[in-house]
Amino acid sequence: MAILTDAPETSIHHLTVEADAEPTPQTLSVEEIHRLLPHRYPFALVDRITHYVPGKLAIGIKNVTFNEPHFQGHFPGKPIMPGVLIIEAMAQVGGVVVTQMPDLPEGLFMFAGIDKVRFRRPVVPGDQLIMTVELISVKARRFGKMQGRAEVDGQLAAEGLLTFSLVDL
Repeated sequence: MAILTDAPETSIHHLTVEADAEPTPQTLSVEEIHRLLPHRYPFALVDRITHYVPGKLAIGIKNVTFNEPHFQGHFPGKPIMPGVLIIEAMAQVGGVVVTQMPDLPEGLFMFAGIDKVRFRRPVVPGDQLIMTVELISVKARRFGKMQGRAEVDGQLAAEGLLTFSLVDL
């Protein structure tokens, strides 16, 4: 049986786990996400983290509403969430994973690349975008590669590989 303890409040949701036990999945509110990521309205694209395993994966929700500014021009009469914003929302979910990895140097994780991205269905106002992002690899504690997947009602909307790089501030 694992004994899990929360870390001090300055570090959100780091866990101490006893011998070979898997950490219990965590959830994060929008306030907790904002403590981890620098994004703010209108570019904060994750409303909640529903499942989070430190250093491994996160599942996040984006509630898509008609009031978002990009729908004014994309497209009038036929609002569709831009693909680049779907990818950015997945990257923000991935940002939760990489910002909580232990022993990282100071800096800011930024997008360094996207590969094999495919869009499978439109995302429209009223949809709830469920994004799953899983850490694949970390190199030199400065580069990370993740697999991202976004779904609406169990249907794949987008997927791809996301690469992050830690930049000095």
